[in-house]
Amino acid sequence: MAKDYYQILGVDKKASKDDIKKAFRKLAHKYHPDKEGGDEAKFKEANEAYAVLSNEKKRAEYDAYGRVFSGAGGAGGGPQGGAGFGGFDFSGFNGQGVEFDLGDIFNGFGFGGGRRARRGSDISVDVEIDFKDSIFGTERSVLLSKTSTCDTCEGSGGEPGTDTKTCETCNGQGKVRETRQSMLGTFATVAECPKCHGKGKIPEKACEKCKGHGVAKGQSEITIKIPAGIENGEMIRMTGGGEAIPNGTAGDLYIKVHVKPHDVFRKQGADLAMDLSVKLTDALLGAKYSVETLDEEKLDVKIPVGVSHGEILRVKGKGVPVSGSKRGDLMMHVKIPLPHKLSRKAKKLIQELQSEGI
Repeated sequence: MAKDYYQILGVDKKASKDDIKKAFRKLAHKYHPDKEGGDEAKFKEANEAYAVLSNEKKRAEYDAYGRVFSGAGGAGGGPQGGAGFGGFDFSGFNGQGVEFDLGDIFNGFGFGGGRRARRGSDISVDVEIDFKDSIFGTERSVLLSKTSTCDTCEGSGGEPGTDTKTCETCNGQGKVRETRQSMLGTFATVAECPKCHGKGKIPEKACEKCKGHGVAKGQSEITIKIPAGIENGEMIRMTGGGEAIPNGTAGDLYIKVHVKPHDVFRKQGADLAMDLSVKLTDALLGAKYSVETLDEEKLDVKIPVGVSHGEILRVKGKGVPVSGSKRGDLMMHVKIPLPHKLSRKAKKLIQELQSEGI
C-alpha cells in the first residue's frame, strides 16, 4: 500500500509549500535520531514525505498516481541528484543548500543554531528540623561548597577599577564561527566566544581571585527561611541559589525538609492533634486537666461528665498558624485506659456500681 505522505506530515492535500516545510521542520526536530528521544524510522519517513511534497513535479505525480516515477527515496525508483540522507532531497532548495534555519531542527543536540540562555546547575540539600519549628517556622543556615559570583569583582572578571578592552578572540563580536561535521555535511555555525563569554570585551587586568571568570568556587553560607506549617518531605526552592556560571543565570537551590516526629503532637492539616489520657473516674464524674500546648502555654481543660473513649475535645486557635494571627485548633483525643489490677477496696466499689446497673 502506498504511503500517505500528507498524513505523515500531518497536512492537508491543499497545503502550501510553507505549510509543508513547517510541518517537516517540526517533525525533524522531534524525531531526529541524534536527539534524545528521537525516532530514526519516523525521521526517515518524514524526510521521504518532504522530498516528494516539496518538489512540484514529484508532488504532481504523487497526487495523480499515488506514487512518484521521477525518483524519490522509497517512492519508486532510486534517489536522484538532490538526495543526500535517508531519501531527503536537497534539490528542492534551488541548489542553494538548506534555506531554513537548521538550528530549529538541530537545537539541543550539537548542531548549533539557536541557543538556550546559559544557566548554572541546580543544587539540592536536605535539612532536618524539629516538629515545633515546622509548625511555627524558623530560619536555618547551611554551608554549601559551590561556584558563586566572585565577591571581589562582582562578576565582571576584572580587578576593581580596571578598564575593559576589546576581546581579541572574537574582535568584539562576542561570537566566533565554528565548522562542524554532521551526517548532512559540513556546517559553519556561530558560537559564543569562549574568551569573553559573549560580552565582546574583557578586563585589561583579570581579577586575581576568579582569574577573570567572574565566578569562583568556595563555601557560601545560605540562610533558609522555613515557612510555618511546612510538611515533612516538602521542597523549598531558592531561585538563584545554585551554581553560578560566567555571563549566565545561576541555577536554583532546592531544600528538602525532614521534620522530626514529636512525642505528643502530630499535624493534621491546620490542626494539631494529641492524645489526652483521662482516668476512668474522671471520665465518669468530670474533672479539669492541665495541658501544655506546643508553644508552652498552660491550658485548663474541662473534662465533661461521662466523656467517652475516643471523643475529641477541641481548643480553638491553638493549632498551626494559617495566615496573620489565625491558627488552626488543638484536637485532644480522649483515651480512657482501664486498670489491669484492682485492689480489694476498688473491686468492692466497682461491684457495688455493678449492682446499681452501671
